[in-house]
Amino acid sequence: MTVLAEPLPAARRRRARMTPARWGLYAFILISALYFLLPLYVMVVTSLKPMAEIRQGNLLALPVSPSIDAWVTAWASACTGLTCQGIKVGFFNSVRILLPSVFISILVGSLTGYALSLWRVRGASILFGAMMVVAFIPYQLFIYPLVRVFAFTGLGQSLLTIVIIHTIFGLPTMTLLFRNYFTSLPPELFKAARVDGAGFYQIYARIMMPMATPMIVVAVILQTTGIWNDFILGLVFAGRDNLPMTVQLNNIVNSTQGERAYNVDMAATLLTALLPLLVYFGSGRWFVRGIAAGAVKG
Repeated sequence: MTVLAEPLPAARRRRARMTPARWGLYAFILISALYFLLPLYVMVVTSLKPMAEIRQGNLLALPVSPSIDAWVTAWASACTGLTCQGIKVGFFNSVRILLPSVFISILVGSLTGYALSLWRVRGASILFGAMMVVAFIPYQLFIYPLVRVFAFTGLGQSLLTIVIIHTIFGLPTMTLLFRNYFTSLPPELFKAARVDGAGFYQIYARIMMPMATPMIVVAVILQTTGIWNDFILGLVFAGRDNLPMTVQLNNIVNSTQGERAYNVDMAATLLTALLPLLVYFGSGRWFVRGIAAGAVKG
């Protein structure tokens, strides 16, 4: 006669599942979270403290008299060299650089990925392979040749130049993402559209791109964070009147006269990082969906 064992209580089952490996996993997650959140906490509380509190040396202490004066100063009147117009100048310059760069790179990258995935283009595999090889070459190696090229063409340092630069460097990644995504779609959609008489651009605009919303969100997030956080390309190619926010942040931090205003520096840093954080947290669900969809086939 077989005797059935009584089921364990829920509490005992939970304790049984807490193996050393699971404890190690939780410890790793906690340490990783603290590693990234602690600097953010320090920046936030420091930006809300007046300099009198900061000089006391209590780095982790909450502000006794919180104030947003440092944020107002960082935005409107912090000095970036000889001018004291705050980091807002860099913000609007970054927006002027970001919008056309993101739009053009996604448009051209999605069109190229669509052509390489569903159409028989002569030399497509060679072109795609060359783009992937170039994508893994450090872009710093291209800076001096590109400086010479744009100087020769007469564009020099300008808003158009930096938009072209960001578009060029974003194309390999955008092409790879959209090619993989379009390859994962049922080929019957493409064949049915061809039978109905749809052409190259009609299939792209009316069928493929409406279905590629998750991948478009991924592309927007990647390009927004990459372009917004760029420093060296903006410094070299944007020109004095179009310096992005990251360059202006560097100028604020290194243009201190007299006492260093750590609260203003922290506030300016947080203002610079605010847009990529909002974009990512506002569309994180789509980001995961798009990455998963684009990873089905390659």
